[in-house]
Amino acid sequence: MTFDGFPDGKVNFSRIPEPLFSELLPQIDDLGELKVTLYALWRLERMEGNFRYLRASDFQADERFMFGLAATPEQAESALRESLERAVERGTFLRVAIPQEEENALYFLNTSKGRAAVDAIQRGDWHPQESPKTSPVLTPERPNIYHLYEQNIGLITPLLSETLQEAEDTYPQEWIEEAFRIAVEKNIRNWRYVEAILRRWQERGYDVRKDRRDIEKHHEQYAEWEED
Repeated sequence: MTFDGFPDGKVNFSRIPEPLFSELLPQIDDLGELKVTLYALWRLERMEGNFRYLRASDFQADERFMFGLAATPEQAESALRESLERAVERGTFLRVAIPQEEENALYFLNTSKGRAAVDAIQRGDWHPQESPKTSPVLTPERPNIYHLYEQNIGLITPLLSETLQEAEDTYPQEWIEEAFRIAVEKNIRNWRYVEAILRRWQERGYDVRKDRRDIEKHHEQYAEWEED
């Protein structure tokens, strides 16, 4: 498996604390521990609430993450346990067991808020169920409009680049992907054809099943945009 490179256009970024590079990175000598640490930073950043934490089951539920830990599910489970233990021993994570839930411990980052949360739990002043959480998982980055164009139509000129950027800012990503898909199915690999479909959806509303039937019925109306 190889990496195709970072896509053109807008790409989401994740914040990484500076001590990860200045202090932790020189110390971490295990790939599993590094993956668990980076994953926790990414996922906790996307959660809500003042006190943010993960359980082992949160790591396990993300199939894409677990796939990257080891070759088999059994080996991945073992690698996760070992990596979490290493991160706790190093002091990156703080682990705390909830009364009557000892087998499902919570993992906090070793920050001021994480330490405060652990102290509050141990004093009995706070229970984690009081804190709402979101559950992001690793998913492949959806292709942006530049990648879709190059993959399905051809090279992008500087002038067209501005047009594509404007379209990406105007139309939902789902519409753009579907419009390119229709263009490829009809073998009309032309931006003006894609744009005509997008404009129609903007004017009349988006209903992919109905729209596919209408586009098929009025194919000539869209095909006039095909380049010679």
